[in-house]
Amino acid sequence: MKRIVLTGGGTAGHVTPNMALVPALEKEGYQISYIGSKDGMEKKLIEDIGLPYYGISSGKLRRYFDVKNFTDPFRVMKGYFDAKKILKKLKPHVVFSKGGFVTVPVVMAAKHLRIPVIIHESDMTPGLANKLSIPSASRVCCNFPETVKHLPEGKAVLTGSPIREELFTGSKDKGLKLCDFTSSKPVLLIIGGSLGSVAINNAVRDNIDELLEDFQIIHICGKNNLESMLAGKSGYRQFEYVKKELKHLFACADVIISRAGANAICELLALRKPNILIPLGLNASRGDQILNAQSFQRQGYSYVLNEEEVTSKSLLNAVHEVYDNRASYVNAMNQSELSDPIGTIVNLANELAVK
Repeated sequence: MKRIVLTGGGTAGHVTPNMALVPALEKEGYQISYIGSKDGMEKKLIEDIGLPYYGISSGKLRRYFDVKNFTDPFRVMKGYFDAKKILKKLKPHVVFSKGGFVTVPVVMAAKHLRIPVIIHESDMTPGLANKLSIPSASRVCCNFPETVKHLPEGKAVLTGSPIREELFTGSKDKGLKLCDFTSSKPVLLIIGGSLGSVAINNAVRDNIDELLEDFQIIHICGKNNLESMLAGKSGYRQFEYVKKELKHLFACADVIISRAGANAICELLALRKPNILIPLGLNASRGDQILNAQSFQRQGYSYVLNEEEVTSKSLLNAVHEVYDNRASYVNAMNQSELSDPIGTIVNLANELAVK
């Protein structure tokens, strides 16, 4: 039996693509194990799907000054020895790393044990953890054509991001029913992330009556961001957060407003959903979402509205622009080369596992 170790952690974006790979890897006959941090959020997610989970010591690698910069290198070093011990026990044929600081010691231990490593970089330019890991990788998967030039020659593979199979099983009728909507008016879905976005939420709500003239609105506004004054408003349904219902809400949406995290926008591409991307600004990120959004705009997949440009009027104009020209966005997405990320990554694992 072929054996593979998955690793990734720190955020859901470093875990859910690994989870999306699991059914295909199992179908290929892989015995799958997972290495994450001892107390990371990934632990529960992975244990909930029944994979063996191994926790290691991990530390964050920072570009800025922090007292923990003096202690975390020792945590990373301990994580390396933890990972080496686990890998010797599991004897995987290949390791797949989705990123996050916990993966650095795993990837380095795998290299020293001569275990092939596949890394996946979601964003346009590699983050610090993946920059440190790339020299130890056999292959580096990416989501954007522009990323290839940032990677070592011969290692880069344009794959796209693994998407959860369940997202393709949504029902438009169930989505409409969940919201008490009809099929007579198009649906606008707003996703501001798990914590929501003040700028996006305010722009939608300040313009709610004009938007409702032409659209029914599903507003996933983030924890503690429900607006009581709009509860029960006809054609408007708000949620703090959705999980199992998301596939149905996607299915009934005609236009989607979203942040520009790599996994989120790859889901929109895979589902062929016309969209407006509002990336996190430089004041809240390293600028990766801005670059992601610009790439999707260049390829014709998305309309981009920078956060500092978000107003009630600009948002309203963007929604009408995308809805009126939705066929051209879908047509561009249909031309995408990223048609089977999971199959491509599994094939890479198969190739490396037999070497």
